[in-house]
Amino acid sequence: MTASLHSQLSPLRDSKPAASEPALAAPEPAQPSQEPVAQNLAEQTRPDFPLLSQQACLGQGLIYLDYAATSQKPQQVLDALQTYYSRDNANVHRGAHQLSARATDAFEGAREKVATFIGAATPREIVFTRNASEAINLVARSWGDENIRPGDEILLTVMEHHSNLVPWQLLAARTGAVLRHAGLTETGELDLEDFKQKLSNRTRLVSVVQISNTLGCLNPIEAIAKLSHDAGALLLVDACQSLPHLPVNVTALGADFLVGSSHKLCGPTGMGFLWGREALLEAMPPFLGGGEMIQDVYLESSSWADLPHKFEAGTPAIGEAVGMGAALDYLNAIGLDRIHRWEQTLTGRLFERLQAIEGLKILGPTPEQQPDRGALAAFSVEGLHANDLSALLDASGICIRSGHHCTQPLHRHYGLASSARASLSFTTTFEEIDRFADELESSVAFLKEHG
Repeated sequence: MTASLHSQLSPLRDSKPAASEPALAAPEPAQPSQEPVAQNLAEQTRPDFPLLSQQACLGQGLIYLDYAATSQKPQQVLDALQTYYSRDNANVHRGAHQLSARATDAFEGAREKVATFIGAATPREIVFTRNASEAINLVARSWGDENIRPGDEILLTVMEHHSNLVPWQLLAARTGAVLRHAGLTETGELDLEDFKQKLSNRTRLVSVVQISNTLGCLNPIEAIAKLSHDAGALLLVDACQSLPHLPVNVTALGADFLVGSSHKLCGPTGMGFLWGREALLEAMPPFLGGGEMIQDVYLESSSWADLPHKFEAGTPAIGEAVGMGAALDYLNAIGLDRIHRWEQTLTGRLFERLQAIEGLKILGPTPEQQPDRGALAAFSVEGLHANDLSALLDASGICIRSGHHCTQPLHRHYGLASSARASLSFTTTFEEIDRFADELESSVAFLKEHG
């Protein structure tokens, strides 16, 4: 690969369309490199991310280690947004003029890219939403209200993000359903035996994260899918933390629903998606009413548009969809397998450095216990508040997360109010991890001395 992927995915703003071509015609995505993973993956990609080049403290570069919260955006995505809004801005599906046609092509092209990215059978199975939270709420409101009855059970886990807890709590309150929660092993992984015990013929839906945003554990989705289906339940997978880091194929997983979020995938905020098996989506009623999701409207009644538009009321986030499509092109050009291998190497270094700090405890399995775990480490230091550690690191230009990471029940399970979290990306370097660990160790010593 060259020094920067920017040369492989040439910016759209640098070329003007021929009169006979759509203005938003995308370049052919570059083929992922087949070379062995090496330290220079970060060196090759970092020039594409303008934010990462800024200076933060005493001439030292900014270190961003909060990718589990949101990813940074490459220039290719920024260019795609600029191109759409400067050349092709129009509403989709509704206009007969050329701008609307070009915008529609770009918008639906992004849907096709999402379908290909996750191995969906057809773009009709991809419903665009504002984020993954809305996608889960869509299933809870549409499928849930139609199919869940008093006494039915919904099986979750104690590690779930609030977005995969609260919608089911609301559904249970509306319907009289019962929520059950599978527990954890001592290493911070899903207790599959406990899961099996809590799965029953009353279970109608299982909803589980693929990679925990706090524990970093990779859940055995294929096994969960088989167990769920054998019990007569459907399976929804929260893939927000897995999609940017390793290949995900919905057919191989055996899921019935899967949700993802653009801003975790190097794409814009305000954009997410729901994948559902076509037969399930066809049988589900609309989630929201309004324009775009209708076929015919009369004063007393309406009929619905075909999939996926039945679930997409109103003007969608067109530019954000185009930007997400560019982000998927970018990730594909690198290759998810290559990203995963490099991040495994980085995660090993992160754990090695953190485990050497006295008094620091990491939540979740180690890379030795689970080699395919997520590229993050949430940790606590006895007697110190995570926010104090984060503030001291921020003063040194190092951005990490502190708080409950939208997993309050999980933190209560561990007897913690909060934890600190460092999360990595393929742009992360060994030097960044080492500087972070050095500054963290100094911060721990300072707070213990002056706390």
